[in-house]
Amino acid sequence: MELEELNIYRIAMELGEEVYPIVDKWEYFDKRTIGIQLIRAVDSIAANIAEGYGRYHFKEVNNFSFYARGSLFETKAWLTKASNRGLIADVKLMEFESKIKDLSVKLNNYIKAIRSKT
Repeated sequence: MELEELNIYRIAMELGEEVYPIVDKWEYFDKRTIGIQLIRAVDSIAANIAEGYGRYHFKEVNNFSFYARGSLFETKAWLTKASNRGLIADVKLMEFESKIKDLSVKLNNYIKAIRSKT
């Protein structure tokens, strides 16, 4: 299986690509405070999944999956802050939260599957 065939990786990549254009439109101060942190967190989800996938050792795959899950929840926190500060519409936040919840379940299932192999 190729990395690009891994569903959690595809979802994580899509999430990053949906967040980026929103942050790109923000004013300088908002980009420098919340924006950079948000983009780093959302991009880190897919990056950690990819790095773990490339390690070929179940324990390391598991560790990087935990990092991805942490970045997922950090992303949720930054999106909530952005919404609270009027940078993201409540409707868009709800869409992102739904995708985050879905990815969280799938990522947890992936972690459980990796654990069963160790």
